[in-house]
Amino acid sequence: MFRKVCPPGLVFLSVFLAGCATRSLPEYEPPLRRTQFMKIRTTAYNDKESDHIRYANLSAAGTLLGSSVIRSAAADWARWPAGTKFIVLSTGQLYEVDDYGWAISGRNTIDLYCPSATEMNQWGVRRVTIQILEWGDPCKSYRLLKPRRDYAHVRRMLGEIERFY
Repeated sequence: MFRKVCPPGLVFLSVFLAGCATRSLPEYEPPLRRTQFMKIRTTAYNDKESDHIRYANLSAAGTLLGSSVIRSAAADWARWPAGTKFIVLSTGQLYEVDDYGWAISGRNTIDLYCPSATEMNQWGVRRVTIQILEWGDPCKSYRLLKPRRDYAHVRRMLGEIERFY
């Protein structure tokens, strides 16, 4: 009976939207102290993952996801503002924070961009020491985030930026 009244696409959309409405933010972690050397949890991501496909190979800052000398990294921009450059000491790989994501808002985790799914899967989840080479600009982060405040994870970052800075 329901299918006759409501097209299948609309059924899917309503179920999808209901799921989004109840999706809660990840558990909040108090921010780490800002130092030049930090031991943090890292994960890995790739632009071919289902939750990133709609953004193609673009970061939240609008730049191409870097996979050459300086790779892209996604982080909570209240903790590591956009433009923060760091090196993973165990690998020597350089990264720049130019992306963010729902699962890392309010968390002391940095998601490292890997150009291939194989490399991403090999990385998995690791605790590593990073060296901050240059801190990003919280004001720039705020300006980029503010038009996106309809999303709960972005509101969380905006609120922290307002409190911290």
